[in-house]
Amino acid sequence: MIELLAGLFGLLIGSFLNVCIYRWTRDLSVVKPRSACPGCNRMIAWYDNIPILSYVLLRGRCRNCGVSISWTYPAVELLTAVFFAYFVAIEGLNLSAAKDCLFAAIMIGLIFSDLDTRLLPDEFTIGGFFAGLALAFFVPLPPTLFALAMDMTGHHMGLRATSAGEALTGALIPAGAMWLLGWIFEKLRDKEYLGFGDVKMIAMMGAFLGLSGVIVTLLFGSLLGSIGGYAWLKLTRKDPATYYLPFATFLGAGALIVVAAHGGITAWYEQLLR
Repeated sequence: MIELLAGLFGLLIGSFLNVCIYRWTRDLSVVKPRSACPGCNRMIAWYDNIPILSYVLLRGRCRNCGVSISWTYPAVELLTAVFFAYFVAIEGLNLSAAKDCLFAAIMIGLIFSDLDTRLLPDEFTIGGFFAGLALAFFVPLPPTLFALAMDMTGHHMGLRATSAGEALTGALIPAGAMWLLGWIFEKLRDKEYLGFGDVKMIAMMGAFLGLSGVIVTLLFGSLLGSIGGYAWLKLTRKDPATYYLPFATFLGAGALIVVAAHGGITAWYEQLLR
């Protein structure tokens, strides 16, 4: 029963995410005005704004002008609902599940923002970074580099402080490394390799997942990007020299896989390093 309620709550959050995705990428307020059809500019009635159900009943078209409604709207709602129900089912109703649900919602928001506009709103990346740091005090991250450095220097910190340090380490080291790699590539090839929005996204993921989690995510995201990107370029016959692949989309998908594995993939990777 609690999983069903979590899924229903996820539908509502997904509906709000759709507003955020559309408006934040266009520098618009998510508070006002009310949602309107982009085709006829008429306000959308509440009964036409019920997650997934309204899309099905309207057959994917505006009631007033008949313009097509993007498939991404129900996709965002459904994905958010599924992840919310899943995390509550495997973790229970606690802070750990709430943290994973929030992370999944941010990832879904970034994935579809990237697909739609190739933009990654600061509200998701920077806001998510600070949320990840704050939650590290209450949902401890596994000890890795930061804990090792503290032990080597003789500093013994509490669990919460160590977890916050792990979150900050996981955010700054991979993001800094990726920024440097992108800067070098741009200087050598005179072409942007990685946007700064991607760097902020990596920092946000590190704050939530810690160093080991974000490294595994980068591996998965790069693998998905290589396979999926190559397939997409072949299918669409795009020129790889000029076409900008939505890297954040693949990175976000990798992050969702890692979190959905509930630490299993991260633990496997840590075993390899020992």
